[in-house]
Amino acid sequence: MLRLSELKLPLDHSPVDLEVAIVRRLRLAPGELRGHRLVKRSVDARRRGGIALVYCLDLELETSTRRRLLRRFAGDPHLRPAPDTTYRPVVQTGPPVEGERPVVVGAGPCGYFAALLLAQMGCRPLLLERGKAVKERTADTFGFWQGRRPFDPGSNVQFGEGGAGTFSDGKLYSQVSESPTYIRKVLEELVAAGADPEILTLHHPHIGTFKLATVVRGLRARIEALGGEVRFGRQMVGLLLEKGSRGLRGVRLADGSSIATRHLVLAPGHSARDTFVMLHEAGVAMEAKPFAVGVRIEHPQALIDRARWGEAAGHPRLGPAEYKLVHHCSGATTTGRSVYSFCMCPGGLVVGATSEEGCVVTNGMSQHSRRERNANSGLVVPVSLEDLAPYGREPGDPLAGVSFQRHWERQAFLAGGGDYRAPAQWLEDFLARRPSGAAPDGAVQGSYQPGLKHGSLDGCLPPFVLEAIREALPCFARRIPGYAMPGALLTGVETRTSSPVRVMRHASGLESTNTPGLFPAGEGAGHAGGILSAAIDGIKVAEAVALSLRRPPNPAGSDGSACGRA
Repeated sequence: MLRLSELKLPLDHSPVDLEVAIVRRLRLAPGELRGHRLVKRSVDARRRGGIALVYCLDLELETSTRRRLLRRFAGDPHLRPAPDTTYRPVVQTGPPVEGERPVVVGAGPCGYFAALLLAQMGCRPLLLERGKAVKERTADTFGFWQGRRPFDPGSNVQFGEGGAGTFSDGKLYSQVSESPTYIRKVLEELVAAGADPEILTLHHPHIGTFKLATVVRGLRARIEALGGEVRFGRQMVGLLLEKGSRGLRGVRLADGSSIATRHLVLAPGHSARDTFVMLHEAGVAMEAKPFAVGVRIEHPQALIDRARWGEAAGHPRLGPAEYKLVHHCSGATTTGRSVYSFCMCPGGLVVGATSEEGCVVTNGMSQHSRRERNANSGLVVPVSLEDLAPYGREPGDPLAGVSFQRHWERQAFLAGGGDYRAPAQWLEDFLARRPSGAAPDGAVQGSYQPGLKHGSLDGCLPPFVLEAIREALPCFARRIPGYAMPGALLTGVETRTSSPVRVMRHASGLESTNTPGLFPAGEGAGHAGGILSAAIDGIKVAEAVALSLRRPPNPAGSDGSACGRA
C-alpha cells in the first residue's frame, strides 16, 4: 500500500468526494484506485471561515500503479510506502521456571499493559493492586463526590483498577514522540478490550470515564485468559532484598504475607506516596522530579466552540472544541516562569481527586460524549527543584515534592471549609485580588464535586504560581475571545500533574540502577506522563523483563546492556 497524507476536504464532504479527491490528487485513471483505508483524521481550524478535515489514508493499488506513483511523486513527503506498524514480541518465553513468576504492582495503564504483554509472551504474571476492582471503586468514588459515602483513602480517583486515568478524559495521545508500532499496539489492545474503534483513526483520540471502566475490565479478562492473575486489595509495603547484592527476592504485603519473585514491575501511579517513602527507606535509587501545579478553570463549552470553530460551531463532525495555551511570563516577579493549559476536558466536569484525608485536589473528567455544559482545563505553572528544596527534610531529599504537594493540598482543604469542598474564585475577582461572593452575570455554574466554597485562592498555592496565572489570563483572552470573562471559575488546587519523584533505572534494560530485579515503570516512577505513554512504558518494561527471564540472574547488578530494546 501507499500512504497519502495531508489530503484536505471541506467539513460537509461525502464519501464520494473523498475518493474523487484521492483520484485528482494523484491523477489516477478510472479503476486504478482499488480501495482505501482511513489511517488518521484531524481538523485544520487555522481559518475559522474555512475549517477543513485532513486525511491520512492507505491506498490499495496495483503494483504497476504503485511503482509509477512513487516515481512521479518522488520527494513528495505526503506520498510514501505505508509503514509496517505490526507489533512483534521480542520473545516467546513459555512457562517461566519455578520461582521466576514476574510480579506487577499497580493496575493503571502501565501495570495493565506490562501484565498483558508478559501474559502474551507466556510469563503468567501476577498483578497486585492496593485498591478495588473498577465497579466497586467507581461506587466509592461517585459516592464520595455525591456525599453518600465517606472518603476512602484506599479506593478513590487515584487508587484502584485502571489507575488515575479511569476518572479522566481518557486522552490517548502524547506530547513526546513515540514509536508508531507501540502506539498502534496500545490502541489495538484497547479496542480489543472494548474501546470504540474510532480511536484508531482520530488525531486526538479519547475514551471517556464510563467507557474506560469497561475497557479496564476487558484488559483484566485478557490477562487472566492468558494465564495471568490479578489480585485486588493487595498493597505492597516492602521489598525483600538479598544482603550485599540488593537483588530482589520478593515483596511483602500489608496483610503480613510475602510473595517470592526476582522480577518486579513497579507501576504505582503518581500518588502512591507511602510507596515512595518505603522505596526511599529501602535505599532504592530515586530523586525529586519537577512537576507543575495550579488551578482548574471552567468556561461555557459554547464559548470555546465559537472561539475555535466560528460559524461551524456545533457541526457534528467537529464535536466540542479543545484548546492548548502557553504563556511565557515577563513580569517583575514571574520572569522565567511559564503557564500552560493541562489536561483540557471539553464538555467535562471538575472532580475531587485527593488520595489522602484532609487534602483537596482537583482533576478534570469527561465522558465519551463530552456533553456537559462546561469546558475545563488545568492552568498550571512548572515547579523547579529549587522551588521544592525548602520542603525537603535534608538537602537533595527525593521526597521534597511530596511534602510540597501535601502542604498546598492541606491549605486548599482548609480554605474550602475542611469538608472536601474546594476553594473557588470568579476570574474577575481573582484578577482584582478580592474574595468572591455573589456570582457575576452569566457566570459559569461550577461542576466540582463534592462542592465549592467561594472566596480567595490566595494562600492555596505559592505566590509565584498565582502571579504567573494572573499575568497569563489576559494574554490567553487575546487568543480565545471571552477567555477572561468575569464569570469564568477558578477552582483549586491542581497538584497531581505528574509524579514528584523519579525512581532511577538504566536506559537500557530498564532495571533499577541499584536494585537488580526491580523495574520502575510508568508515570508514578517518573518515566511517563498520561495514559498512552504509561501504557507504552509498560510494554517496554515487559519486554525487558521477558528477556531477563531468559538469562541467568546477575546478583551483582548490571547496566542492562543485553536486555533488548528500551
